[in-house]
Amino acid sequence: MHRHKYKGRKFGRETDQRLALSRGLMCSLIEYQTITTTLARAKEIRRETEKLITKARKGGLNNRRLIIARLNSQEAANLLVDVIAPQISRDSGYLRIEHAGYRKGDNAEMGTISFVDDIDLEKKTEKPAKESKKESTKKPAKKEDK
Repeated sequence: MHRHKYKGRKFGRETDQRLALSRGLMCSLIEYQTITTTLARAKEIRRETEKLITKARKGGLNNRRLIIARLNSQEAANLLVDVIAPQISRDSGYLRIEHAGYRKGDNAEMGTISFVDDIDLEKKTEKPAKESKKESTKKPAKKEDK
């Protein structure tokens, strides 16, 4: 049997386990900016994470909801949309993978995946503060006691 037109790696796991693994790795990458994992996993999550970053750069409520649905945590999605995406200054190629040697136990090829641009997590984009509605100039009518 051939594997033509089948996309993605299976990692020897069932579908729900594979999705949970990729979601966890993507959340960790967004939270810590760099992670070390096997090279195959790094290559696989790069595809998915770069699509999420592109959606985050476009902005909008629908794209934010799509990102939240794809990731495990809402905090990671908000961090991606509000902090990371505004600091990225390129159109594509947001992530880099570097070879990190071989794992000691099973000799698996390891890789480090990280953002190409320097990201400052402390820098939050400041939205213009909404002007508070001016209180009405009319004074409330006093109630008369009978």
